[in-house]
Amino acid sequence: MAELAGVSVRTLHHYDGIGLVQPSARTAAGYRAYSAGDVERLREVLAYRRLGFGLREIADLVDDPTTDAVAHLHRLRGLLLEQRDRAAAMVTAIDRELEARAMGIRTTPEEQLKVFGAQLYEAIGFAYPATRRTEPRIAARIWDALGDARTVLNVGAGTGSYEPPDRDVTAVEPSAVMRAQRPAGAAPCVAASAESLPFEDQSFDAAMAVSTVHHWPDPVAGLREMRRVARRVVVFTYDASTTGWRERFWLTRDYLPEFADLLVGWPSLADLTCAIGGRAEPVLIPWDCADGFFEAHWRRPEAYLDEHVRRAVSVWTRVGREAEERAVNRLHDDLSSGRWAERNRDLVALDAAELGLRLLVA
Repeated sequence: MAELAGVSVRTLHHYDGIGLVQPSARTAAGYRAYSAGDVERLREVLAYRRLGFGLREIADLVDDPTTDAVAHLHRLRGLLLEQRDRAAAMVTAIDRELEARAMGIRTTPEEQLKVFGAQLYEAIGFAYPATRRTEPRIAARIWDALGDARTVLNVGAGTGSYEPPDRDVTAVEPSAVMRAQRPAGAAPCVAASAESLPFEDQSFDAAMAVSTVHHWPDPVAGLREMRRVARRVVVFTYDASTTGWRERFWLTRDYLPEFADLLVGWPSLADLTCAIGGRAEPVLIPWDCADGFFEAHWRRPEAYLDEHVRRAVSVWTRVGREAEERAVNRLHDDLSSGRWAERNRDLVALDAAELGLRLLVA
């Protein structure tokens, strides 16, 4: 068991001694005998350990009676993706630092600490005010879906886009950078995660989440929490389960195939809808969409050449610097040569496009 798990026998003895992983049986010779369930628990303990959790924290996690093996796998996957994204963001930051130094530019101590410190992954949040804002036509759909709700919880609220101005809103946002950019007079904001909302059952008339579910370590758990604390749930998200979804957007089809890798293991639309017990409705993206999310510029391809536009979308950081540069350079060449216009000439006549965005309502 020690050899398979990549740990020492002493470690297994220690886990047994503190009650963290106790084998179900012993052989006649006194050796510890691990059942399939014991192995599963050991796997969870080691995974959390390698993510940096302390043993006491791990004990609380694996002993949680409300979390089964599948839930642990979803949580671990989310945590690992977050760790990967942080590493990718750090590589991007290092590349930029190297480019600056190659040009003889020395960054300030403050810039160096910001780049390599704890706020690294939150750096994309600083680009939000310039390109991410409420799109009125999408907002109308979301607000209409809220029905007669007077009290609304906005989960993963970010800087406050799409919060209805005529309702009593409470926001939840884990990122300090995002919370700091909420405008004066915005709804009160609680520092918490979607998977563990600090509210009693049915505390709100409605709970909403806009373009945030893909950032949650465990989307299904977060959606269930929304269902727990509110009688109505409205979620603006993305469907990656429809056959041929990779082909519907020219940017991922022709320039950034790595986007598909970001959604491996992503819950299906049916799973997301089931988590809140609701239905899914397609949301078309207007050609002049004011909110600069990933698909927003489908009829304005030159926008993707703008560094500021890309920095406000997490996809570009997550795919890595090499994929981003290749995609941007190829798109630039195709726009210059006319190949993009020829390949996508049917888009010019469209006022709105169906690119997989969905409104989940329960």
